[in-house]
Amino acid sequence: MTGLALPRWAGTLAFKSAAFITVMCCALAALLGVLVHVSVTDRTVGQARELALARLRTATTQYEAGGSLLHGAGVDPASLPVPLRRLAADGDRGTMVGRHWGRPTMWAAGPADGGRVLAVAVDYSQGADTIAGLDRAIVWSSALAIGATLLVGAFAVTRVTRRLHGTAQVARRISAGDLDARVDDPRTKDASRPQDEVAAVAAALDTMASSLQGKLLTEQRFTADVAHELRTPLTGLHAAAELLPPGRPTELVRDRVAALRTLTEDLLEISRLDTRREKVELGTERLGAVAGRVVLASGTDTEVRVVRDEWVETDRRRLERVLGNLVANAHRHGRGPVVVTVDGAVVTVRDHGDGYPGYLLEHGPQRFRTEGGATGHGLGLTIALGQAEVLGARLEFANVEGGGASATLTLR
Repeated sequence: MTGLALPRWAGTLAFKSAAFITVMCCALAALLGVLVHVSVTDRTVGQARELALARLRTATTQYEAGGSLLHGAGVDPASLPVPLRRLAADGDRGTMVGRHWGRPTMWAAGPADGGRVLAVAVDYSQGADTIAGLDRAIVWSSALAIGATLLVGAFAVTRVTRRLHGTAQVARRISAGDLDARVDDPRTKDASRPQDEVAAVAAALDTMASSLQGKLLTEQRFTADVAHELRTPLTGLHAAAELLPPGRPTELVRDRVAALRTLTEDLLEISRLDTRREKVELGTERLGAVAGRVVLASGTDTEVRVVRDEWVETDRRRLERVLGNLVANAHRHGRGPVVVTVDGAVVTVRDHGDGYPGYLLEHGPQRFRTEGGATGHGLGLTIALGQAEVLGARLEFANVEGGGASATLTLR
């Protein structure tokens, strides 16, 4: 049996703070109200009791002297409360609040001769009205105090939660790759202002973002510098390899030089993608035709299925780069048949190999990481993902039930 699902807002800091403030205010108001009520009631009832007992003593003296009883006194009155009547019949004196002629009354009763009961009734209406008025005043003042406290507390908590939401939004932007995002809490820039916990979190987040940005920029510059420095000697090496006499050693040298050139160009492309300053050159392209050209240029045995062709506005060069890398990865790390399916603005590249490794499905492509004895540098899918982001497209990786890997590119 599942528990009752609470709405999302019930878990927010603002709601919890408001609930805590409300409960504490209600508890405090109830405690103070009870104390005041008990104190005033004891004093009011005590004064009425003393007056009733004083009149009972006077009435007893008059009754024993055989004189006429004062107003409000009588023997065995019908309205006398039964518990007080029994107490007096047993020979004791006592008081009790009851009603007489429909009005609140303080009764005092004592024994009389012959087993009878002598009682005095004192009007208690004013005391009852005083206590009732006090109770109403306590309720209204408590409600006003709780309302005012809630307003002030909500204002204070909202200011804190607004700053927390801003900090969380900046953290999400940083995690999405926007390393220029900063909280810039005013309290962190003015040492004379009190520094609360939210300001401390904001300052720590800004410091972390600056440190991370510096390290990434250093890494990007290093990668770009290395790739640029390798370009010149590789160009000369490639030219020198072309001058070698034909033969198996020459083929091996040319193959390795070509691999180094490809790796260098990939590193340069990744460094450009890391800067997030790539510009797209939009044009209108038929997606099925683009997929056909990519497969033809790859020189691989790849089937193209066009379920529903569509014109899309995209950067053709970047789109071909994405699809080319996906097809090349499917042949290099998967098994045939490799099928490229075009369905509207969605292109799917599927192979029938062992599927993507777990780390890739969970965290996405990682540079220079491959599974098992796979060849390559792990840059193809990284570049495909980066170019898809530049295009504003979504690239998703999945393993297909029954075997095989599937990469789905959705153009927006």
